[in-house]
Amino acid sequence: QVQLVESGGGLVQTGGSLRLSCAASGRAFSDYNMGWFRQAPGKEREFVAAITKTGGVTYYADSVKGRFTIYKDNAKKTVYLQMNSLKPEDTAIYYCAADRAPVVFSTAAQYDYWGQGTQVTVSS
Repeated sequence: QVQLVESGGGLVQTGGSLRLSCAASGRAFSDYNMGWFRQAPGKEREFVAAITKTGGVTYYADSVKGRFTIYKDNAKKTVYLQMNSLKPEDTAIYYCAADRAPVVFSTAAQYDYWGQGTQVTVSS
């Protein structure tokens, strides 16, 4: 099992930046693909970004491509989401998730472990 704790959320103006962190504890972090998802009020949880176990390949939702960067530090057992050029529509609770499957998924249901979430609010 792995336990996940997100941090780094907050209030930022349009065009600003935030870096989210997700610290893991438990078994080997390098065994897990990691994903970031978000959920806005009244909406379903949606895929944001994912990264393979080694950190060598990344995937992004079209809505964040070119603005967000996911990266992984296996030695620190932490995955990050650097968010630049933030927009009001990025406002949501952001969750990190972990999965040991041989392939990376963009579907929330495929992930086995979840953090508690961190709120990101972008003001216009």
